[in-house]
Amino acid sequence: MSGAFIPVSEDEGMIAAVKCGSLSIEKLEAMTCVCSVGLDMIAVTGDVSAATLSGIIADEAAIGVVNNKTTAVRLIPVPGAKVGDVVEYGGLLGYCPIVPVKNQWSSEAFIARGGRIPAPVRSLTN
Repeated sequence: MSGAFIPVSEDEGMIAAVKCGSLSIEKLEAMTCVCSVGLDMIAVTGDVSAATLSGIIADEAAIGVVNNKTTAVRLIPVPGAKVGDVVEYGGLLGYCPIVPVKNQWSSEAFIARGGRIPAPVRSLTN
């Protein structure tokens, strides 16, 4: 992976890794810590809660603050889809298998706390 967004939907190697179960949201977040600027074009099931999606976004923001870089998230909830399904975006956007998201623990209380995460001061140096 390079130092820029690599949309899962546009990289055959990443698509294959998701399909065989070796690439997860958690691993993609870990990769963001060292080589990427976020989670891009990742399809998830439509029943992932808003609190869970918010928790993932907060994780990425925290990674950006700690590593002094800009991070971003583009998760795509797909209503009616289940893990293992494939969503076709069309054209240059490609396709993506539905990536599993662990939902055992709620982010509801954490997200309800509110607050702000400051943007990295050196965001223009990415």
